[in-house]
Amino acid sequence: MGCDGGTIPKRHELVKGPRKVEKVVDKNAELVARWHYCALSQEKLCRPIVACELGRLYNKDAVIEFLLDKSADKTPMEAASHIKSIKNVTELNLADNPAWSGDKESIKGDKYDDIQSARFICPVVGLEMNGRHRFCFLRNCGCVFSERALKEVKAEVCHK
Repeated sequence: MGCDGGTIPKRHELVKGPRKVEKVVDKNAELVARWHYCALSQEKLCRPIVACELGRLYNKDAVIEFLLDKSADKTPMEAASHIKSIKNVTELNLADNPAWSGDKESIKGDKYDDIQSARFICPVVGLEMNGRHRFCFLRNCGCVFSERALKEVKAEVCHK
């Protein structure tokens, strides 16, 4: 049965519009990139590391170069447009992860890099800073702790 004249097709059945472009967003890779690369220069994070009030991580030398570059042809960077002076960022005191061996070994391309292993950990709980857990830093001293550790201890002063 069907196509016997009793069916009337609708417009959306006959006219095919342009297809919507599907965005392939890998949230996991985006979180890993936030914890491994500078938000301003897109280089690997190296000490000293600073953070702004929005929680973005920067290399301190990249922030200083950004603040010193007063040329007229400089395009305003969206990642650091809110940073007006070095007082807008806080230098972080990060605890190294003893299980991380990323930069210690020579990488020749024949080794698997685990992007989930983090370079830094929470000194109280031991959670890795890989983007899966929330972390907070104290503006007065720059110590970085996981949100879980701050909830458990419930103190207003630095844990160190």
